[in-house]
Amino acid sequence: MYRTQSVTRVKTHYCVKIALLSAVAAIIMFLETPIPGMPAFLKMDLSEIPVLVGTFALGPLAGVLIELIKNLVHMPSTGTAFIGEIANFLVGVCFVLPAGFIYRMNKSKNGAIMALVAGTISMTTIAALLNYFIILPLYQKVLNLPMEAIVSMGTEANKAIVDLKTLIIYAFVPFNLLKSIIISVVTLLIYKKISPILHR
Repeated sequence: MYRTQSVTRVKTHYCVKIALLSAVAAIIMFLETPIPGMPAFLKMDLSEIPVLVGTFALGPLAGVLIELIKNLVHMPSTGTAFIGEIANFLVGVCFVLPAGFIYRMNKSKNGAIMALVAGTISMTTIAALLNYFIILPLYQKVLNLPMEAIVSMGTEANKAIVDLKTLIIYAFVPFNLLKSIIISVVTLLIYKKISPILHR
């Protein structure tokens, strides 16, 4: 009976931590800002920071759950027919899963750096492929938004963008690279200060 109570307490604490980190991530997700030199539809938010903190403290599965809940909370306010949230979830998972598994095998500062580098490469690469083959075609089909119109928004920000391929190369790749680097640096700076609370 004592053991059952202990397991229940651990599960409750785990769920509470995920809920709190998800709430923080969802709030931060609303605080998005445009980036100079980038298309207007690419806006920076740092909601992956609490997701990564949760991933490092509680494991890769927790990171995926926080990422999912964050986007579910954000969905009622969407203007993208949920495509934006689906894309955010998939891209976020591409970051937190490799980072989480690597950090779980090597819980040190060097391990964290390797994890974040792997997450950055994974997120940037897979986000480019997802946008090229799935996400942007979905916007085109579901929202009846011509690809030419999407590309032209990129051209307004960068004259080198003339088609879908250059949109990916000159907008999505540098955007996700910049975003993941900022998130990684902030996570490195704050994780050790926050982790004792999450490990209680």
